[in-house]
Amino acid sequence: MLKIFDLETDLKELIVEACNIPDVPESFSNEGPLFGPDSSLGLDSLDAVEVVVAVQRAYGVRIGGEENSREVLKSIKTLAEFIQREL
Repeated sequence: MLKIFDLETDLKELIVEACNIPDVPESFSNEGPLFGPDSSLGLDSLDAVEVVVAVQRAYGVRIGGEENSREVLKSIKTLAEFIQREL
């Protein structure tokens, strides 16, 4: 089982790669919003699909349902916590 810190670091790398983010801002934190106007990465709903697919491939966990996915994809921290529960 991955430690939560290692998982958060891995997820950051996975998201940067899946969404083709060339310049990662220093403000990209584990607690900050991943999507929407307050996101330091500027990710949108199409990027969310890329993240869901990448997470499923990398960790074998499914993020389903719109309400569930909004909560899970809120931040790196919430995504890491979800993956740990599912593994």
